[in-house]
Parts: sequence; structure tokens; C-alpha cells
Amino acid sequence: MHVNPGILRLFSSLAAFFFIQTGLYAEPDRQAPASRPEMLLSFAPVVKKVQPAVVNVYASRIDKIPRNPLFDDPVFRRFFGNGGDERPGGRTSQSLGSGVLVDASGLVITNYHVIENMTDVKVALSDKREFEAKIVLRDQRTDLALLKLIGGSNFPVMELGDSDALEVGDLVLAIGNPFGVGQTVTQGIVSALARTNVGISDYGFFIQTDAAINPGNSGGALVDMNGRLAGINSAIFSQSGGSVGIGFAIPVNMVKIVVAAAKSGSSKVRRPWLGASLQTVSREIAESFGLDRPSGALITDVTAHTAAEDSGLKRGDLIMAIDGQGIDNPESLGYRLGTKPLGGTASLSVLRDGKPLTLSMKLMAAPEIPPRDPVQFNGLTPFSGATGINLSPAVSEEFSIEGIKEGVLIADVEDGSRAASVNLQKGDIILGVNDTKIATTRDLERALSGRHAYWKLVVARGGQIITSVLEQ
Repeated sequence: MHVNPGILRLFSSLAAFFFIQTGLYAEPDRQAPASRPEMLLSFAPVVKKVQPAVVNVYASRIDKIPRNPLFDDPVFRRFFGNGGDERPGGRTSQSLGSGVLVDASGLVITNYHVIENMTDVKVALSDKREFEAKIVLRDQRTDLALLKLIGGSNFPVMELGDSDALEVGDLVLAIGNPFGVGQTVTQGIVSALARTNVGISDYGFFIQTDAAINPGNSGGALVDMNGRLAGINSAIFSQSGGSVGIGFAIPVNMVKIVVAAAKSGSSKVRRPWLGASLQTVSREIAESFGLDRPSGALITDVTAHTAAEDSGLKRGDLIMAIDGQGIDNPESLGYRLGTKPLGGTASLSVLRDGKPLTLSMKLMAAPEIPPRDPVQFNGLTPFSGATGINLSPAVSEEFSIEGIKEGVLIADVEDGSRAASVNLQKGDIILGVNDTKIATTRDLERALSGRHAYWKLVVARGGQIITSVLEQ
């Protein structure tokens, strides 16, 4: 029997009206808490457990104003004196952030960008005690740094969790010092995992959360419901400068490697090095491998005498997993390698010519061949005040350099020096001087010797080759 749909809708509406009016239907009752414990449900126990280990970090430096060249003029000196080596005072640069105590001896993890270029660091604990701190390790590649409190002992410590155990939807707390107002706790969930292309550090593999994170939270703790450190809050996505519910934290499993390096007495972090160039898998490449979606990291080149070559990896191989953990892109492969200690081996799951195979790879650091051979340049050259080192796989890894195999890397430039005045920058790679190819620091020394009417420099910077001509 066919019934008109309009008649059915009319009948349903009349029936609903009847049941509501007669009291035969009612919305579910809101229920009050059935017991005192239910009334007291709170995040307070977790906060009390972890809050003492979260600190405020205050960093600063004084930018001295260089000596005025007029002070060297004899006539000026006769009337006004020598003027001193520098103008009194200077501009003070300051940075504000947060940190987490990870060792009872006073080791504090924070963000590299909080203490970048800073010389004086103070740390304030939640109990109002303040300590001077020294910077024991800077790791720009992960945007992490380790501080050591001067004085005191038996500090409260936050337990390190396991970021691989996190799932999207898990409750988390963010603790830090936003805008310098004082220690603050916000609550949210894990919004996403393994976020890449954030642009914060070389290891783009971040925890995303909607817990409110604002300026000053950098270096603070992202905490799970067991009161363990899940990540270090590092950045926000915002057009206004305030929280819009998209924050990013460095996974604690990466933090563990940096902490272990500092505890071992090292001033830098050494990680396993693959020794191969990687490419993101497109949909077309995925189809050629018979995959239903893009995933994995494609090998485009293998460097000789590296872990990749020794393991048997070849150009065209597709790495799908490392030690059973899936690889979605080159960033996730870099992260997985970066969280493994040196020594031992890792198992690589690879697709080659459409067939799966398993390769064993040694976990070893990038070699420093040739040696750095640092040289500090002086004299009447554009490099006066700069320090150069030889380029090697280890240096390339440290300074995130790709595609350039040899040259001299500018490792440091003194403020107010001739090198600074001609805009030489830390991280520049010198490829040529006056049409002479530069491969080592000794090549550069020889090219700078003697008298020159001009300087023609070929410099690699930010993926571009720059040629400039400077007067003597």
C-alpha cells in the first residue's frame, strides 16, 4: 500500500505534539553529580604533581655600541679625549619563555629560540626562588636547549612520557608563562600528530593541540593525564599573535635525545645520519609502486661510504617503515632516525621494484671528513672578524645544508667587524674569491693573501648563489 509522504510527516508532527502536551514524552533530565567525588572532578591533582617542575626563563644580552671612528682622529682626541672603547650603556635585548626541570641536579629544557644569542639567563621556580643559569647545550635543529641552574639541589622533576603513545583526542594540559603574567595552566586535547611543514625546526614532526598557547609559553610543558611530559610547547599558528587553538609542541621522544646528550657532558647532539637524498612521494609515484595512497620516503641519491650505502639502499628504493614504525614522508623518516641513539642497527622496510624487502642499517653519525680546520680571518679583507670551517657531512648536518659538497662555511661573525659590515652571515658558504675556487679554509687563506684592487666573492646563502664585487 502506498502512503503519501506528506500525510506521514503531518501525522508524525501531530503525534509528537500530542505526547509532549500530555506529558507522555519529556526530554532526558539533567542529572546532578551523584556523589561528592563526582562534584570534585578536576585537573588539580595533575597540576599539583607537575607544576613545581615548570619554570619561567628570563634571558638577556647587552648589545654594545661600537667605538666611533672619530675617537681615533688626533684633532678630535685633543679636544674631546679618547671617548673610551665604546659608548656607555647599550641596547638591552630580552627574551621571555618557559622551561621544564628534567633532572634533580637542575637541568632545564627550553626552546632554543628563547635563549638564542642571549648571554645572561635567569630561571624562576613556581615557589618564587630564582637562580642564575648557564647554557650547557643549544640544538638549533630541534629548537631545544638545556640550561643548568647554578646553586641549589634536589629540584622537582617532571617525569618524561612517551609521545608515541599519544592519540588524537587525548586530554592534555599546557603549562607556561604566557605574556609574562605568571605560571598559567590551560586544557585541551591532542588535535593532530606528526604535523610537518610547520617551519619551526629541521625535525618537522609536531604534536598539535588546542590547549591555549601564547607568547611566553615557549619552552613550557605539554602534559598528559598521568602527569608526564608529552612535549615542549614551541609555536602557535596565529594571525593576531594570540592563541586561536592551533599550537605545536616538540614530542618528548625528541626531547629525550637532547637531554641524554646534555647529561653525557656533550655540548651538541649527534644523531644517526642516513647519507641519502629523499623525495616526498606524489600520487603518481605511489601508483607506480602499487600503493593506494602516497606514503614513504623515496631515495633519489645515495652518498658513498655512508650508512645508506652500507645497508644496501639504492636510488629508487621507497622506505616504508623503520623498526616497524610507518614512514609517511621524508620528515617522519628524519624524526624517527633523530630519536634513535647512535650505535646498534635499525630495520628498514623497503619497496624495490614493487617487491618488499628488509634492510639492516647501522646507526652512525655523519663523518667529519675533511676536518673542520677552523680559521679566524684578520687583516684588510672582507673576511676580517669571521671564522671559517671546512664543509663536511657533519657540518652540513649541523647547519642544515643540502646540495653543496665542498666550500668554506662561515661559522661565526664578530659584531662590528669588517665581515659584518659587508653583510657576511653565519651559515654562508664561500665558493670562490677573485675567480679562485674555494674548497678548504687553507684555499681561502691563500686567496686572501697579497694585495687586491677589489674582491669578487661567490657565496651560497639560503639555496641561492650570490656573486658580489667589493672595493678594497
